[in-house]
Amino acid sequence: MRSHESRAPVAVERGGGGNWLNRGDGVGSGGCYSHESEPDLAAMVSDFLETSSTGAESRCSSDSDSGYSDLALLADRISLYRNSVDQYESDLTMVVHSLILSMTKSCHIGKPETCNASCIRSYLVKLLQSCGYSADLCATKWQGCGKIPGGEHEYIEVISHGNDGCSERYIIDLDFRSHFEIARAVKSYNVVLSCLPPVYVGTVTKLKLYLQAMVEAAKCSLKQNSMPLPPWRSLAYLEAKWDSSSQRVVNVQVQSSIRTSNSSHPHCTELLWRIKSCIGSEIKAKGFLVPKNCRKR
Repeated sequence: MRSHESRAPVAVERGGGGNWLNRGDGVGSGGCYSHESEPDLAAMVSDFLETSSTGAESRCSSDSDSGYSDLALLADRISLYRNSVDQYESDLTMVVHSLILSMTKSCHIGKPETCNASCIRSYLVKLLQSCGYSADLCATKWQGCGKIPGGEHEYIEVISHGNDGCSERYIIDLDFRSHFEIARAVKSYNVVLSCLPPVYVGTVTKLKLYLQAMVEAAKCSLKQNSMPLPPWRSLAYLEAKWDSSSQRVVNVQVQSSIRTSNSSHPHCTELLWRIKSCIGSEIKAKGFLVPKNCRKR
């Protein structure tokens, strides 16, 4: 299990060729903003780790009886969320899995050191659009407020238009579990982590349920090792990644900016292989059916 606590945890992922659009629905989860740069966040991470280092020698990854029970309940709760899906979410999940498994080449956009898997997301958006879905490559960007650091995050958004004229916003986030990896996690926390979908496909409402459960799980695991919850693992910070209401980027040139290549971008190639492996394992274990062809919607 890789630990993200030793580096600046904000995923600075910028969508290429995007336009900044004001969502116009107010300011995230807080009303105060101050400029937060990457060096500022790196310093915050360093200070946090230094002030939390007391007693590090006695820390372990073993569960206490009460902690194990609490985390087991959270694992059950997450499993319940995964099994509670509507028809559209179920169909979209199967299509997304099918499209990811069909990717045989890395589609590289921009420089390898600044891509952060944008090429995979852009290619998936193109494939979803070819299947008739209203999909876009989006990004949130928020500034720090108090102890909550600022940052940026990129994901895919699909809008479902119902027959009654109402629309629903669905989020697709690749490598979903990596957002919740913590240092020195107890064994039962890793069980909770493994209950999460490897690729998140669902509404914002369900996403927030996952976030609340994982924050509780992180607190429980860290508490057993006498460690506080880092600011970048707080609910406010996690919600800002997908529901920051200050600004939003929509990449309107996805289809024309894709270039297929087998060279460079080793991080994206490794990530795609890992995601495909996780999806394949779940399909094999649970008997999910993956459509061979996606239909026009």
